[in-house]
Amino acid sequence: MKINIYGSSLAAWVAAACLAKVGNDVVICDVSEGADQELRKISVIRDELGLLDELTLQINEGRLARVQHVNAEAGVHWLALQSNEQKLAAQVINSLQKAECLYALVVSQCNFSVGATADLQSQLGGSGDVVYIPDNLQEGRALEGFNKPKSLILGFDNDSALTRVKALLRPFSSNLEGLQIMSSREAEFTKFAITGMLAIRLGYVNELANLADQLGVDIGVVQDGMGADPRIGRHYLSPGCGFGGQNFHAYVSRFSGILQKERQQSLLKTIVEENEVQKELLFRKLWQYYKGDLAGKTVGIWGVSFKPGTASIDNAPSLKIIDALISQGVKVRVHDPEALNNLKAHYAEEALIAYYDDHMELVKGIDALLLVTEWPLYCSPDYEVLVSRMNKPLIVDGRNVFDKEMMSLSGIDYLGVGR
Repeated sequence: MKINIYGSSLAAWVAAACLAKVGNDVVICDVSEGADQELRKISVIRDELGLLDELTLQINEGRLARVQHVNAEAGVHWLALQSNEQKLAAQVINSLQKAECLYALVVSQCNFSVGATADLQSQLGGSGDVVYIPDNLQEGRALEGFNKPKSLILGFDNDSALTRVKALLRPFSSNLEGLQIMSSREAEFTKFAITGMLAIRLGYVNELANLADQLGVDIGVVQDGMGADPRIGRHYLSPGCGFGGQNFHAYVSRFSGILQKERQQSLLKTIVEENEVQKELLFRKLWQYYKGDLAGKTVGIWGVSFKPGTASIDNAPSLKIIDALISQGVKVRVHDPEALNNLKAHYAEEALIAYYDDHMELVKGIDALLLVTEWPLYCSPDYEVLVSRMNKPLIVDGRNVFDKEMMSLSGIDYLGVGR
């Protein structure tokens, strides 16, 4: 099939790579500013591990190309625009109308609002069908999520589109555990509802962990008990120092705005606000441990990306923690397997921050170690080496990765989240 993809989001580039890989003739239509950037300089490509290599391969194989205009010749037009680019979507539809296409299948992965797909369908008229497929890709696992989805939601208002969409997605649907077909408005609402529920679970378990700290309860035991209940399950039930990421945060905030507009209230607004407070939790624990005497201390940080598997630091808890530390005159040492270049760009020439390529070298002479991102590399350190190298064997575990009994046995002062 000939497929045009519009947008500069992670969803756009992942769709381009995956659709080209299975033999489609794919064109990325860069209709926004900065369209002539080199691929390796585009942050969403650079930060998603494996994506740059896959895009480069498909371009070299001749199945993927880039243009800076709307190309109406294709039969499929895939919209993966940012939530603030709804006018661009309307421009694409307008260009298809002017080109007098016999039929155009428009797939929207755009997080606009409930009813946006129907509006695009109304604009397109009888020249084709607009189908909504929620963008449920997880940063850090986006290629895998597109190639082997566990479930798919299709939202459309004309039955004529179903056969074409199934054919388009057939190379990726062999492992599907569920295919849900609904109206476009229901699909748009479902996407918001899923994101909101995940945020609520994360916010709730963090609130429980903070309470557990005060009551002397181990949240890990409580977490196991909750997860064993089949009505609750274990998914998204791990406490920590806050969630980040560009897309997840944007989706939650946007849905919160919709709820406030329509209902004059929003539980999600509180979740978003409390999550920003939660991001400073490790700093507060360190502050309390040292009774506010942090000036001149040296603190190591393991992990600065907002989650494992990505180099992105968008809305990452590490940024709040580092900002708080340097404001107190703390010398900060950081390590991350992928995100150091992004952190260097963010902080430029900040003299109090030192960057390390070896996470165990970082611990020499530090007064505390903060684990912020649970990269596998950090999960089983040599405890004896940690104790021998650190000025003060103190670990603040923002993801409850380490065994607290082993920490105690090794002579390490350990502070977890709700432990």
